[in-house]
Parts: sequence; structure tokens; C-alpha cells
Amino acid sequence: SLSRSLCKYRLSLPPTVKKHYLSLAKGTECQVTYVWIDKTKEHLQCKTRTLNNEPAGIRDIPEWDAFWTDGDPTEVILIPVRMFRDPFTLNPNKLVLCEVLDSKRDPIGGHQRSHCVQVMEKVKRFEPWFGMEQEYMLFGLDGKPFGWSPQGCPLTGVSCAVGINKVYGRDICICHYRACLYAGVMICGTNAEALASQWEFQVGPCEGTESGDHLWMARYILHRVCEDFGVVASLDAKPFRQSVYTSGCHTNFSTKEMRSEGGLLYIEEAIRRLSRRHSQHLCVYDPHGGADNMSRLCSQSLTSSYDEFSAASGRRNVSVRIPDHVSRRGCGYFEDRRPAANCDPYSVMRALVETCLLGATGEDDDEEKETVTF
Repeated sequence: SLSRSLCKYRLSLPPTVKKHYLSLAKGTECQVTYVWIDKTKEHLQCKTRTLNNEPAGIRDIPEWDAFWTDGDPTEVILIPVRMFRDPFTLNPNKLVLCEVLDSKRDPIGGHQRSHCVQVMEKVKRFEPWFGMEQEYMLFGLDGKPFGWSPQGCPLTGVSCAVGINKVYGRDICICHYRACLYAGVMICGTNAEALASQWEFQVGPCEGTESGDHLWMARYILHRVCEDFGVVASLDAKPFRQSVYTSGCHTNFSTKEMRSEGGLLYIEEAIRRLSRRHSQHLCVYDPHGGADNMSRLCSQSLTSSYDEFSAASGRRNVSVRIPDHVSRRGCGYFEDRRPAANCDPYSVMRALVETCLLGATGEDDDEEKETVTF
């Protein structure tokens, strides 16, 4: 068919063609690509405009309108909130993450960034840090896992694997990493995951809302890199239904007290508070109100139970983990392993802060009580 022919042509396009166009002179003008989260809180959209000069900062980038046609047509306002260098068209061009407001200038739909900013302002004295571990799965345009043979998945079951018979897509991982570094995204690491074609990158540590901004831009860059390779990056919590392996976005959290001498006591207290609001957190840890995590958190493949809260030091099949080195040092951070790969990071960070720092702990709510012993 014509579509398959066009797809085949695109995948075989010589990279020198794109390089030629990018080398063309364009004067002092700057291309700015606006990136925003769509109504689903899972996917991203973008469009590009020309500015007469390179912006010195976020204040130099004007607001812009966009038109959503998914469901009821809605005109929205794009508010630039964080600027990055563009790794695809290179400096001085920019990528700009935007908040989405309605005509009354209120956050539209379920967009949580502005609410997250308000909460982080209340807890600024605690200096909350977040690090987010984004897992994803690569698929071909035919919908099948990238690189897999017709017989199915190579038997790995071990993350950080090496070898052509165990991992597929390392070039994509490497290119994404470099593109994020060029853009100024706070990416701090990457590794292969348990399934061939499954990978992870880490963002942070960042303070407050910044971590969510950098994670969303890293996701955008991932999808753009995958366009060049002709593959699809899936952030589905259960990307391959026939496998027990899943994709999460484990979130590391700490405050200045937790990071200081004797901080383990603050970590343990925060985990006790989390244990009292297990179901409430699961409702915001994926964009479908917990439905994705219901299939993901099955007590297999280093996941915990969806129904019961658990915590331990040095174990990964729990809801919340205290890393072994944190237990030995007596300070550091804890890892909430429940957020799904397709989570909204702003919702995750807001929930952690409200439960652990703002007293919304459910201490007087008898609906849900868990006992956590360290």
C-alpha cells in the first residue's frame, strides 16, 4: 500500500538529507518548539514558531494559542514554563515546556503542574528532592516488540544485560541520553531493563516541580529520537500482556532532614504516613485512577501487591524501599516503587509532599491502617 511504501522510504532516508537542510543559513531568527501535555495526561503535543532573536530566558518566549480537537474542540493558551536547547535543530533553537490554561486562565482538565507549584512553595523549607526512574518499552511500527524474533522474547530476566541476544535498541538509548544532555535535561543515568527492548533512564535529583519538568521534556525527546529510528517508545505500565514484566516510574524522595545525619528516622516516619494512604496514592500514581497499576502491581517481577502496602530495606518487591546504603549510613532517601511508567510526575510529587510533609496522613482515618516495622 501507499502508506507502507512511504513508511519504508522514511526509514531508509539518508541522514545526510536532514543534515543538508539544517546547515542552511537562517539569519538571526530562532525556532522555538512549544511542547505540552495533552488531555490524557499521558501524551505530548508540539508546534514550532519563529522568534526574531534567540530568547535569553523563559520570559522572552510569548504565550501562544493551541486548538484541541480531541472530544469537544477547545482553544487553549500555552504558557512557557521551562526552556531547553533543541537537540534536533541545534542551538540557538529552543524547546519550551508549556503549561496549558483555558480561556479563564485556569489549568485545563487534569493538568497538575500549577497545583504542584503551589504545594512545593508550602514545603520549600524542607528542600524536597525528587529523582525519577523512567522505564519504557520499544516497539516496531508493526506493533511487535522491537528486535524480537517471531518465536518471542529472548530469555533474559536480568536488567543491565549486555549482548545482541539479550538487548535491542541500545543505539536509541545512547542517542536519547546525549540529546537530553545537550538540551540541558537533568538526566543522570540509563540502563537496560529485564525485557529485551525495555530500557530505563533516570532524571534528577531535582528540587520541587523542576523534576517533573525535566521528566516530561526527557519523554518528549525520547519520542522524537524514536521517530528518527522508526520505532515507538511505549510508557504503558503493562507493555507486553503475555509477560509478568512491567514498566514503572520509581520515584526517589528526600528532604534536607532525611539527607542529614540521623535522617533515617525522618524517612521511617514518612513511610509510616505513606502506609496509611496506600489506596489514595495508587489512585494518582497512574493516569487511569489506579487501573494500570492494578495489572502491574501483581507481586511478581520485583513488584509489590496492589492491595497491601509494604516497606523494607534493600528489597525491591515492596511498595516503598529504603536502599541498603541508606540504612547503613543512617540518612539519604527512600524509593516509592508504585508509580506507573505513564504516571503524571506532578501528581506523584504532590501526593508525596502532601502525605509526608503537610500532615495529610490519614492518621484519624480508620478506613485504612497499616503497620510498618523497620
